[in-house]
Parts: sequence; C-alpha cells; structure tokens
Amino acid sequence: QVQLVESGGGLVQAGGSLRLSCAGSGRTFSTNAMGWFRQAPGKEREFVAAINWSGDSTYYADSVKGRFTISRDNAKNTVYLQMNSLKPEDTAVYYCAVRRTYSGSYYPNEYDYWGQGTQVTVSS
Repeated sequence: QVQLVESGGGLVQAGGSLRLSCAGSGRTFSTNAMGWFRQAPGKEREFVAAINWSGDSTYYADSVKGRFTISRDNAKNTVYLQMNSLKPEDTAVYYCAVRRTYSGSYYPNEYDYWGQGTQVTVSS
C-alpha cells in the first residue's frame, strides 16, 4: 500500500523558515516526479513546486520562486520543501504528491498519490 506522510509543518512568524518532509512507503518513487501543493481555507488546491525523478529539474509557482526550494533524496524515498521568508499568505495545508512519470507537472489532477497534508501557519 502506497503511503505518503508529510511532516514539518507548524506555526512560524512572518520572515521565518520551515522545512517540510514527505516520506513515501509501499514502493520506491526514485523514478517518479514529486510535487508540493497547498490549499488555504476557501481556496482551491494550488501548485507550489515539483521536481523530476532525478532531481535535476525543478518547477516553482511564481508566488514562491526565490523563497522555496524543493529537493529529494531517493535513497530515503523522501521529498523536501525548504520554505524561507515565509509570508502570512503562505498559510495553508501543504500536500505532497507523486506522479507516475518522470517529469513534474503544475496540475494536481496529473498526480496519482497524495499525502494527508501538514498545516503551515504564518503569523504577521
């Protein structure tokens, strides 16, 4: 059974940093693209960042470019999201996802496995 478990969320002041982790189990994801999405109350789920299977191609939403960094450790079956210079508008539940192909995508409906999410709250 495939499972993705996010961790690292929490409450942080504006300008602070958090590092999210997403550990996969049930199968290896070393040949799969992985991504992070977020959903704020009353809003649709939106793309944050994605990374291809090898880690040498990354994709970012304009709203987080230059502040967030996605990375992966295939030996640990884990993807990370380093979030710096956090803003109150970054407050959301953050989800990791895996796609059944090598390259990342900006579209949530192109991902096949999802975690349960971790809450990130940025206070002003």
